[in-house]
Amino acid sequence: MLDVSLGSLLFLVVAGFVSGSVNAVAGGGSLIVFPALLAVGFNPLTANVTNSIAQWPGYAGVVLGNRQDLPGQGRRLVSTGIVATIGSIVGCFLLLALPDAVFDAVVPVLVLLASALLALQPQIKKWTGGGDSAPDAPDRMGVLLPAMFLAGVYGGYFGGALGVILIATLALCTHDRIVRLNAAKGVLSFIVATVTVVIFAIGAPVVWWAVLVLAPMTLLGGYVGARVARKLPDNVLRWAVVLLGIAVGVYLMIR
Repeated sequence: MLDVSLGSLLFLVVAGFVSGSVNAVAGGGSLIVFPALLAVGFNPLTANVTNSIAQWPGYAGVVLGNRQDLPGQGRRLVSTGIVATIGSIVGCFLLLALPDAVFDAVVPVLVLLASALLALQPQIKKWTGGGDSAPDAPDRMGVLLPAMFLAGVYGGYFGGALGVILIATLALCTHDRIVRLNAAKGVLSFIVATVTVVIFAIGAPVVWWAVLVLAPMTLLGGYVGARVARKLPDNVLRWAVVLLGIAVGVYLMIR
């Protein structure tokens, strides 16, 4: 049992709220709680699985706060949700079976790539013909579903900046407003988080008192952040995700 001071507990409370808010606005908020847990004395594996479970209520708050932007996305969410579930199951078992170094070396590259793709999204859609498509054009499922499976694997294994990867993938493979895709990102993040809660609660070294401290704050932060995100223009939201993704990727490289 860690000897945690009152200051450390308050530090985790603030980290949980900020994490939930950032997840709602841009994604990547779990990278706030992860280093916070390391700072109070958790080892990386314990911090990772505890963080994954603590984020679950925050994603629920994001879904609740963004519910007005979900109508009309049922088919998209069912198909991507199924493959994301399968991928996250694979990722969870990889985390429990493989050395941390195997995937940690790839994580910064994935986050930076996702950020670059999102930054270039308008240009890429023009290059691929997407820029001239109608807003209700069908999603590019042949690319979207395999990408969502890989995102699910990533989310099950580590999960930091999963929202950045999800929204970048959605933006490139669909024809919809960023605000609506942000709402879909919240649902998919919630699905992946639910899988990690079930598997990690059974077979991983979760510190439950930390979950009890963090979880209510990620829920509150997620709801508040979602209400803010709905009022942001598309370009502002896109670049908020891009800048946060770059910061997270650099952090992961130097940590």
